[in-house]
Amino acid sequence: MAGFQFFERDLKLATAGMEPEAINNALAAFAKQELKRVIGEGIASSNYERYVNGVHDAPEEAVQAPGPIVYEFVNWPLVINAALAELQKRSPRKSGRFASSFIVIVARRLVVTDFTKLRSDAEIIITNFQPYVRKAEVGMLGIPELRLFKGTSRVLTSRFAGAFTFESKFLNVPGGIHAGMPYRLKGDGKIRMAVQNRRSSAFRSGRDTLKSKAGQQLTYPSIIINPVS
Repeated sequence: MAGFQFFERDLKLATAGMEPEAINNALAAFAKQELKRVIGEGIASSNYERYVNGVHDAPEEAVQAPGPIVYEFVNWPLVINAALAELQKRSPRKSGRFASSFIVIVARRLVVTDFTKLRSDAEIIITNFQPYVRKAEVGMLGIPELRLFKGTSRVLTSRFAGAFTFESKFLNVPGGIHAGMPYRLKGDGKIRMAVQNRRSSAFRSGRDTLKSKAGQQLTYPSIIINPVS
């Protein structure tokens, strides 16, 4: 949700000496100009509700100064589509399958495709259902480490600062969300010797063997989005 809370102050500076009808016209024109600007700059969604002097859906021209004219934006489509576009841009491009496999989860249990009906206080998770998504995030599929989800989170934080928060985390995804999730790691269950240098996490923790991960549930790199209250 967003509104233009500075109209009254600006009009006091710009409309001194004007007749009331002229002030009303100036306020309506200013509101429409700002609305066009924030939508055009990608700051706000083109999906919004308008209130003029408290009347829902009244035209700007009906305003009686000092108003207010308030726009309440439904920004989830703008934010989610921006996140998906950035993730797809950063994805491995060998076949395009990975880039088309991102899913949007609400309430940690439902996959959604219509973002216009989401509650304004919803928590949104975006991840990818491919079993090799973790490899993409840790730099094993030809893209730099943490460039995909972590990098996208940084870009979105910069763009939507003050309106939404973006957190990149590895999450356990329960069954029932997608047919291919959760994926369980395959292997023969054998214990193997760890590489004995500082690049090995097993070596750094004082172990000389690697624990088998066969059967373990994959954790999925994800972006968690919440509106700023």
